[in-house]
Amino acid sequence: MQMVELMHVMFRLIDSAFKLMSCISFKKAQLAGKVLGSIAYHIPMSRRYVALENIRKSFPHMNEAAAKQLLRHVFIHFGRVFLEIPHIRKLTRRNLIHYMDFAGEENLENALSKGKGVFILSAHFGNWELMCAAASLKLGKVAVVARPLDFTPMDRVINGLRSRFGAAIIPHKKATRRIIGALREKKIVGILLDQKVDWYEGAFVPFFGRWACTNKGLAVLALRTGAPVVPAFSIRQDDGRYRITFEKEVELHRTGDKRGDVEDNTEHYTRIIERYIRKNPDHWFWFHKRWNTKNYCELEI
Repeated sequence: MQMVELMHVMFRLIDSAFKLMSCISFKKAQLAGKVLGSIAYHIPMSRRYVALENIRKSFPHMNEAAAKQLLRHVFIHFGRVFLEIPHIRKLTRRNLIHYMDFAGEENLENALSKGKGVFILSAHFGNWELMCAAASLKLGKVAVVARPLDFTPMDRVINGLRSRFGAAIIPHKKATRRIIGALREKKIVGILLDQKVDWYEGAFVPFFGRWACTNKGLAVLALRTGAPVVPAFSIRQDDGRYRITFEKEVELHRTGDKRGDVEDNTEHYTRIIERYIRKNPDHWFWFHKRWNTKNYCELEI
């Protein structure tokens, strides 16, 4: 009981801190986030070295100084993101334009017109939490597949922001039935497809020139349901706002070879994510251990 009470106290403290942070203007929050990220860059931490090694291996022709400079920009971007997220509390239909705008909405409308619901293909890129909230506020009927955060009080706070405008949160484990249910309700289902999974959950596809075990669930469900897959990503503009771009529906590869189709479509989705990262490499969350799952078994002799 004491642990439950402690977790509730921590939740209240974090929630109160987010409320205070939302009182800072968006521009000042971004400026403070830049300072926060610059400071964090110099703090030795294990994930810092993970991110730097990921950058080195993903851009083998980049020299060491440029790799460290990119890492610094990554820290600055996510320092801003951290202080932008509390502003979800302040979003309204009227002020949404001050935080972001939308491009390619006709692509999403065309996909929705098929009456099968829509999958949104995205990644831990830009400000995905702000994108989720904005899409839910503007479009309605949104569901997101999410992996719970390790720290329960923070998970409660973030889920509260994600669902603030009616978005349904679908835990990633055993999510198939709920995802299909959301599609039957003609919902927009967001999936972030850039994290590693265990070998039995994924397909090994090329990602920045290396094999990466990628969740095959999106390809499996797209083939099963026929629901269109529309890529959507948020990119920070020069004025500090984000632009959410909806691309045209991804053409589904369907040959009748179930395993081959799943792998081909998963590879196609991953290429789209890589394309966005290459254009804006500071926008991606390089701190993931994305390539840790191996496509071979190491033998100890």
